[in-house]
Amino acid sequence: MKIDSYGFGRIVVGGKAYTRDLIIYPEKVEAHWWRKEGHLLQLEDLQGVIRYRPQTIVVGTGANGLMRVAPQTREAIKALGIGFISKPTEEACRIYNEISSLERVVACLHLTC
Repeated sequence: MKIDSYGFGRIVVGGKAYTRDLIIYPEKVEAHWWRKEGHLLQLEDLQGVIRYRPQTIVVGTGANGLMRVAPQTREAIKALGIGFISKPTEEACRIYNEISSLERVVACLHLTC
């Protein structure tokens, strides 16, 4: 799946528009992704992604990068041997598109803030 475009609060993936946070797997989109604490990404928020066993997880922290990643989350993902990239969402989308054809990658994207 490719990200066609991203703007504050709206993303187009594979020709379909979404207006809520989402997770992009190579073969599907999980719409309406939400975290236990909205602006703090914790390990439990990524359990389905971890079970999927991607090579890399790309996290979009919002248009202004306001969603934080708990340090324990980053450490636990890396301890599992999974690459972890966390950037403001526009940059995360660009990175996801660049590497998605090269490896098994999942994008977890916060669309606002």
